[in-house]
Amino acid sequence: MQMSDEREIAAPRSEVWAALLSAEALQAAVPGAKEVTGSPEEGFEATVVQKVGPVKATFKGQVTLTDMVEGESLILTGEGKGGAAGFAKGEANVRLSDSENGTLLSYDVEAKVGGKLAQLGSRIIDGFAKKMADQFFSNLQSALEGPAEEAEEEDTPDDAEGKKSGWLGRLRGS
Repeated sequence: MQMSDEREIAAPRSEVWAALLSAEALQAAVPGAKEVTGSPEEGFEATVVQKVGPVKATFKGQVTLTDMVEGESLILTGEGKGGAAGFAKGEANVRLSDSENGTLLSYDVEAKVGGKLAQLGSRIIDGFAKKMADQFFSNLQSALEGPAEEAEEEDTPDDAEGKKSGWLGRLRGS
């Protein structure tokens, strides 16, 4: 299954790049992620719980980042094994460029599954893979931009002190 899309994120390219390299941001972005640890240099270990059709599984796997051009592009490659459910693997070629409102994030994704998951049929698998990719990039966008009402309430005294700005502060709910 292959798909391509792009998203305009209202954040500087440097923040989007930092989020793509952060275990915390990846955990917030990956649908069903229970744990993501590691570093961009050594790769990340992830535990993800997902339900595809009638099959629910806990996948344990790795995510590696390759072909990194700082602030411009990288390839995210992930592979997970879900025991009897089978395996899932995918690769996302991610590109960043400046846009009028922040950063344009473009991606091409290729996903493959095997085992019990592959027996569900390509229509279910293709729909699931597209949904996962869309959800990942939507979650990443939300983590970077924060809730829409946050921008409107910036003038209130409560927001003036004690809240961290930027994606990491929003991820931690501070």
